[in-house]
Amino acid sequence: MFCISVKDLTKRYGNVIALYNVTFNIECNEKWALLGPNGAGKSTMLKILAGLIKPDKGEVRIMDKDPSSPEVRKILGYLPEDADPFPGLSVIDNLKFVASLRDVDESKIYDLLDLLDLRQYMNYKASTLSRGNRQKLAIAMAILHNPSLLLLDEPLNYLDIPSQETVIDLFSRLNSTLLVSTHILSVADRLATKVLIISNGTIRWIGDFSLLRSMGKEDEPIERIVARIIKEGKVF
Repeated sequence: MFCISVKDLTKRYGNVIALYNVTFNIECNEKWALLGPNGAGKSTMLKILAGLIKPDKGEVRIMDKDPSSPEVRKILGYLPEDADPFPGLSVIDNLKFVASLRDVDESKIYDLLDLLDLRQYMNYKASTLSRGNRQKLAIAMAILHNPSLLLLDEPLNYLDIPSQETVIDLFSRLNSTLLVSTHILSVADRLATKVLIISNGTIRWIGDFSLLRSMGKEDEPIERIVARIIKEGKVF
């Protein structure tokens, strides 16, 4: 049984095809990076896997269950792009709310507050935080219950360099199946061992990071390799 199984997935928004006949499988405990240009279909993919929207065609299974099922919601952590915690609640109340929904001991909250350098802001309303601190709060809310499957959409948005390093280390320590969408390939390389590249809603390449690197010339940056795959529009 795969942790994530996607077969012939298609999603349209009016006349725009966001995803077309996408098929792939992810084993449990694997770490994957989802790469592609803006508008490639990455966020749509993650929303479907999180059970937030339905595909027009195809089948998606999470641990052999429907993504919107209660069983999947218990094990899933999802961080959307431009995540926005409940603005009228304080930092601590946002986390306590999630803890109550997830049946998590509140002591875990304070560990994350310290790790992400948010304790000094715990009584601030989320709406008053800087964009970077709101992002850290959203990350804490997504991982508070130690999800066995974690979907991340541009998780390092708005974070300064020290915060990026803290968050990368945090994700690396989690014992979760991981699918992360990011434009920062150096980050993808640190968090993931496998790569799925999509462009115009179609898979262009799928495989190990080590194999992707080997496709370039000597000392060629991995960004250039990915750009070439996307530009050539070939399906590997």
